[in-house]
Amino acid sequence: MWAYESVFYQIYPLGFCGAPFENDGVLSSRILKVLDWIPHLKRLGVNAVYFSPVFESDTHGYNTRDYRKIDVRLGTEEDFSRVCSELHRNGIKVVLDGVFNHVGRGFPPFLDVLKNRERSPYLGWFNRIDLGGNSCYNDGLWYEGWEGCYDLVKLNLRCEEVINYLLESVRFWVERFDIDGLRLDVAYSLDENFIRRLRGFTDSLKPDFFLLGEMLHGDYNRLVNDSMLHSATNYECYKGLYSSFNSMNLFEINHSLMRQFGPENWTLYKGKHMLSFVDNHDVTRVASILSDKRHLPLIYALEFGMPGIPCVYYGSEWGALGEKRSGDHALRPCFEAPEWNSLCDFISRLSEIKKSSPALNYGSFRSILLTNKQCIFERRTDSERILVAINADDSDFTAHFNAECGRATELLSGVEHDFGGGSVLPALSAQFWKTER
Repeated sequence: MWAYESVFYQIYPLGFCGAPFENDGVLSSRILKVLDWIPHLKRLGVNAVYFSPVFESDTHGYNTRDYRKIDVRLGTEEDFSRVCSELHRNGIKVVLDGVFNHVGRGFPPFLDVLKNRERSPYLGWFNRIDLGGNSCYNDGLWYEGWEGCYDLVKLNLRCEEVINYLLESVRFWVERFDIDGLRLDVAYSLDENFIRRLRGFTDSLKPDFFLLGEMLHGDYNRLVNDSMLHSATNYECYKGLYSSFNSMNLFEINHSLMRQFGPENWTLYKGKHMLSFVDNHDVTRVASILSDKRHLPLIYALEFGMPGIPCVYYGSEWGALGEKRSGDHALRPCFEAPEWNSLCDFISRLSEIKKSSPALNYGSFRSILLTNKQCIFERRTDSERILVAINADDSDFTAHFNAECGRATELLSGVEHDFGGGSVLPALSAQFWKTER
């Protein structure tokens, strides 16, 4: 699967392009802005872009009006086709946000229910419509909103008409724009049989089509398996990544990694490829959440070194700030142009190492050395062995451990390394050692 050997880049298009929050119905080809960023993406080493919602919606993208139309605030079909073609021409895959759990109040079948009530042919399209109740919008009927959000009308994913409508919508995006995958919004809320239907359908459309699910908690194996999703968002390790640095307790992230991918028989997700991230459109940006900004390169090194598919959120590669408590708008800004600094250089190097390494793409995980402020872990396949070393302390650290080899090449610097007599980890450093077998 191509995704397992990729570095993802997330763009929230409505914010990225500076679109108005409310859908004003005014056509603007804002999505073409992505074309100007392609050189930046290539320099960063990105080979897959995940776009948050591009479907026509009421406001923020997750309240869909039309699953088969580019949001008018972003542009036309021709505009988006040009973006997808240019990304593909530059070796970058395209993954879209599939928001299939709920729709916006402007979704035409829902408007038909509001108007025609029991006479509407779409009455069965939505969960738990109660014509004898009322909503907070004083509709004269009650309906289920997703997690109490009544601007998000929950679809009935056991209704065959709804299933066929959504599957044909996916066909439209694949055939019209040649998209390479979908990220399923709130996958943990979706009907499991619908996910199975979607997997079978997309496999038939495009054998290497990638399905990623948003999962915040629980056992990822429930949805990530051979008949459902290929991957899920690794929120457990997201928390462990930043918390380990802020509390100076690398035992936390190591515990999560051992629980998920370690060598023991009870390991939960050994051999699976979860989406790793240090921030996204829903959480405080990593540069705002880390207590010590000097740890920014180190947290990215951990993200790229651990098992999984690393994803970078637009702007965070140069250390952009944004706090959740200021609202989602603060997390989804419009940048006039990409910036480039030393952090970008570092992530670019990590990208090239990750994409070209069988051990980092597919290797096992084993903890070698662990203290509160230092860790060394092994990624290994039959053909390659890489040791990832992190020192989060202000002081150099001499690591004594069984390296199982005498020499190695440090991939970030290209310098040969001798393990005799212990290895010195410089202060605030990350190293990737490719050992000689």
